[in-house]
Amino acid sequence: MKLFLDTADVAVIRDMVPTGMVDGVTTNPSLIAKSGRNIAEVIAEICALVEGPISAEAVSLDFETMVKEGDKLAAIAPNVVVKLPLTWDGLRACRVFADKGIKTNVTLCFSAAQALLAAKAGATFVSPFVGRLEDNGADGIGLLEEIRVLYDVHGFDTQILAASLRNVNHVAAAAVAGSDAATFGADTFKALVNHPLTDKGLDAFVADWAKTGQSIL
Repeated sequence: MKLFLDTADVAVIRDMVPTGMVDGVTTNPSLIAKSGRNIAEVIAEICALVEGPISAEAVSLDFETMVKEGDKLAAIAPNVVVKLPLTWDGLRACRVFADKGIKTNVTLCFSAAQALLAAKAGATFVSPFVGRLEDNGADGIGLLEEIRVLYDVHGFDTQILAASLRNVNHVAAAAVAGSDAATFGADTFKALVNHPLTDKGLDAFVADWAKTGQSIL
């Protein structure tokens, strides 16, 4: 499963890239607003740091303007993925971009029926929102499993990009559910490596090694 950072903070991305684990980046209007910077500049900087797919979202709600915005975003760099909402206008725009060979990420997916429409529209990625579903008492991981079955049965190429992941357990569950990719914040990204038994084991190894009085170097 590919691991994407969900952020528009270039400093955070720069800090995480040396791990070798950042396969892509997703942004949205809220993250761009939080950065306080021009969207084109931010996306260009991110694309220069990460070779993988970088999602940049169209902000208009009507089909014609979405296409214009998407064209402008896609022109920033070859690895830009145009992010579109799961609405009829968004799906129409998705089909236009698919026909042009421009990659898309259809976002705000909350049902298998919506995921079906995104795949039929030619979406490169569909982003089911796990955490937000669970906030409303629904089974977010279960939705990922449903979409996986749906796509496999019908041979759709659209990749499942698990989004709105709040913790390490969400990330692991998304991988088990068969997601092609998952996106989450830097705090969760860093926490993936942590386990108390790993720390305990390392402490024991270090203590035992010190008793030998040896040095490998």
